[in-house]
Amino acid sequence: MNWKNLLSLKRHGDTQVRHRVDQDETRLGFDVDYDRVIFSSEFRSLQDKTQVVPFSQGDFVHTRLTHSLETSVVGRSLGRKVGLEILKKHPYLKDKDGYHHNDFGAIVASASLAHDIGNPPFGHLGEKSIGQYFLTGPGNIFKNQLSKIEFQDLCDFEGNANGFKILTQSRPGREGGLRLSYATLGAFVKYPKGSLPVKPTSGVADKKYGFFQNEKNIYDEIATELDLKNDNGIYLRHPLTFLVEAADDICYTIIDFEDGINLGLIEEDYALEYLINLVRNTINTKKYNSLNNTPDRVSYLRALSINTLINDAVKIFLDNEDEILKGSFQTSLLKRSEYSAQISDILKISIEKIYQSKEVIEKEVAGYNIINKLLDTFICSVNSSFAGTNTSYDDLILKLLPSTINLNQNSLYSRLLEVCHFVASLSDRKALNVYNKITGVEYQ
Repeated sequence: MNWKNLLSLKRHGDTQVRHRVDQDETRLGFDVDYDRVIFSSEFRSLQDKTQVVPFSQGDFVHTRLTHSLETSVVGRSLGRKVGLEILKKHPYLKDKDGYHHNDFGAIVASASLAHDIGNPPFGHLGEKSIGQYFLTGPGNIFKNQLSKIEFQDLCDFEGNANGFKILTQSRPGREGGLRLSYATLGAFVKYPKGSLPVKPTSGVADKKYGFFQNEKNIYDEIATELDLKNDNGIYLRHPLTFLVEAADDICYTIIDFEDGINLGLIEEDYALEYLINLVRNTINTKKYNSLNNTPDRVSYLRALSINTLINDAVKIFLDNEDEILKGSFQTSLLKRSEYSAQISDILKISIEKIYQSKEVIEKEVAGYNIINKLLDTFICSVNSSFAGTNTSYDDLILKLLPSTINLNQNSLYSRLLEVCHFVASLSDRKALNVYNKITGVEYQ
């Protein structure tokens, strides 16, 4: 891999090369990427999607939207810091091609902003619910009607792959989806593989999958442009993806922990001790002791912690740049962190006190039932309509679907995926609202 190819400004449908030196410095192509994501309806729906606690009543608890915005800020800092050093090491990128360190920041910020755009309602429980519907639920009847990899796409439904679908899926008048630069799309894809084989290696890029079979050709076009294939034709991870991943890891590690403290799920004194262990060398004791309330103390330690982990991640990336460009770097950046023990301790507490708390589990049970009912209802009606056996009830159900959902597809896989895509697009409360309409609860 080489940086010039990796920083491609090409977009879907381009017939001419976009050169960096020809860019409008007041609004770069990579800045356009950011704008297109933030103004998309799919991004706005993240404002009511679970990050930590479903249906939280607390106004300070993060949603997928606030998490994504914060991740993009951290990603921008990571990208700029790395970009500054990359340009020193490879001066031709600046002197000949016109790239600036801010370009790296803009790419990482845009990809980070979009990183959760495909996640279903109710957090990771949403992904599991969709998968279980096909693996062990009513959707298992389709197993023998699909190819192995098509069925695996559904059984292991992946928010990352759904995000790639959102960003690239064509509709009438909207060819190429959001038409983001290939550099940003490449950085977005954390797991550059299909759903099979499942975890072929222990490498971080093989942990999950990054595209559905319907978008495989699109990803291949992007990977070819960016030169993200090795000699054996295996897709390689875009180097800047490691920074997108680090931004996400930093934010959910520290900020989910902060939410747990503010919600009272983690005792303050107990929690602050762990954060202090992470920033012991940078903390201003006098300033810290002057803060007389929990939110301010947590906020101060959170800021120091994020800055500490940003600088650490940048160092790890730069120290391993050659290996990353060869495609042989196989772990996340924070796995190599000198603070890995502290990070592990914080995550362990978060799992125990937050993610497995009674409040979260009770609401996840409700979310599981909601998603299963929605899938079963819409899949039955869509397939009945395709077969010409639809009832008047099926016709009513189909009217609940938005016009953006393409129901006129001969492929069973495409129809099933389209329904999953629709359900995944719903916010937590919208999913509950549609469920209430279908079951009649709203009118009882």
